[in-house]
Amino acid sequence: MNRLPLKNAVLLFTAALIWGTAFVAQSVGMDYMGPFTFCSVRFLLGAAVLAPFVIIRRRGAAGTAPKGPFPWKAGAVCGTFLFAAASLQQLAIVTTDVGKAGFLTAMYIVIVPLLSFAVTGKTNIRVWAGVVLAACGLWFLSINGSWKLETGDMQLILCALLFAFHIMSIDRFTQGADGVELSFVQFLTAGIWGLLFGIAREGMSMELSAAGLFSIAYCGIMSSGVAYTFQVLGQKGADPAIASLILSLESVISALAGFFILNQSLSPREILGCALMFAAIVIVQLPEKREKQRSLA
Repeated sequence: MNRLPLKNAVLLFTAALIWGTAFVAQSVGMDYMGPFTFCSVRFLLGAAVLAPFVIIRRRGAAGTAPKGPFPWKAGAVCGTFLFAAASLQQLAIVTTDVGKAGFLTAMYIVIVPLLSFAVTGKTNIRVWAGVVLAACGLWFLSINGSWKLETGDMQLILCALLFAFHIMSIDRFTQGADGVELSFVQFLTAGIWGLLFGIAREGMSMELSAAGLFSIAYCGIMSSGVAYTFQVLGQKGADPAIASLILSLESVISALAGFFILNQSLSPREILGCALMFAAIVIVQLPEKREKQRSLA
């Protein structure tokens, strides 16, 4: 198993950082519009942010413009999974405890290695050790007391499965496509799906206010346009299981943001959860013994 290059790790961690701080904006946005309308606006805004970069890159000088056909099919597949996962998450946020929502959504860290093993037939004991540690860390970080499985929880479990498919589809298509173009098409696809469902189910109604506009702008520009593009670029050539572990740090970042920005306290249980998740990332990023021997030689 090769470690993730520093550039890829930084891009994926930055994506997790943005998502971890965007959770509040997602919750606030639901006060002013329905979940499908919210998804439509945020992803179409993300596509609009990337459109000028796509045009500039396509018209660039020879040798700098992306090679190959425009990734319409690849982006449509990724965008469909993205819309399905994001809309289920938005639906569940209405009725589900935030901590539980974060825990169940991030369970893609368990699903991705299973899917990767099913596709490649390869596995690595340290990746699985990291997965177990991260899952335990998420539990301590997100869940307090007992809870029963409800409708919103089932939506989030399906959401985690769809996010896992999204991560695997990006792993499949980033090898032969330009990352910025792929992100643009996936946002456009997700936005169109949201528009169709928003018109059919909610009439695309929304209440304009400063808080609502800020939440949708942050989610559209930063959480969608920037973070998901960083995910695409960071996953290129990376092990999807390791990538999913780094992306799951959004739960830790969300808790730390509440501590530093909102002065929310962190219990010993939550601190333990953060420590376990960071330990999981360290374990999967440590060099193999053979790599150490090579470097010494």
